[in-house]
Amino acid sequence: LSRCLRSVMVAVPSSSSSGGTEPPPPLQYSLLLRYLVGEERRPRVWDPATFGGIPIPPKSEEQKMVERAMESCTFKAALACVGGFVLGGAFGVFTAGIDTNVGFDPKDPYRTPTAKEVLKDMGQRGISYAKNFAIVGAMFSCTECVVESYRGKSDWKNSVISGCITGGAIGFRAGVKAGAIGCGGFAAFSAAIDYYLR
Repeated sequence: LSRCLRSVMVAVPSSSSSGGTEPPPPLQYSLLLRYLVGEERRPRVWDPATFGGIPIPPKSEEQKMVERAMESCTFKAALACVGGFVLGGAFGVFTAGIDTNVGFDPKDPYRTPTAKEVLKDMGQRGISYAKNFAIVGAMFSCTECVVESYRGKSDWKNSVISGCITGGAIGFRAGVKAGAIGCGGFAAFSAAIDYYLR
């Protein structure tokens, strides 16, 4: 502001032609506004250090311990497991709800299933999906955390490597070919999701 005032004072010509000391001329508010909100305005970068900084209280040992626990691979894997269980259960119930064959007995396909049988089948499918999603989520999250800790970087390569390991481990139960396909599929899916989120 003082710089703007000095610029305005210089821009205003002196009305006195004599060499004597005269009081400074009054400010012209149109010139002052030009430096404050007009085209001569210079944006100021806000720096907290200029005002003495924002005081940040030191963290207690309990806060540091909680942060370390929340950043650990065990906590991330457990959180992904719970989230996968909930998401998988909801997905299983949803797919069972739109499936027209839920509750039907293959030995007697013409018998109309009761509501209890339909709900039982929906619950079984929801539990099955929930378990699978929980296992995949925990494996992926734990693998990604270990890879990130090993590499010391947080980029898209972590999710691709962990996706390949998770998909390969799941598909390897059906053979080497299925493991390779699972590795490539999970890696591509992880890369696409990471690209979309970033």
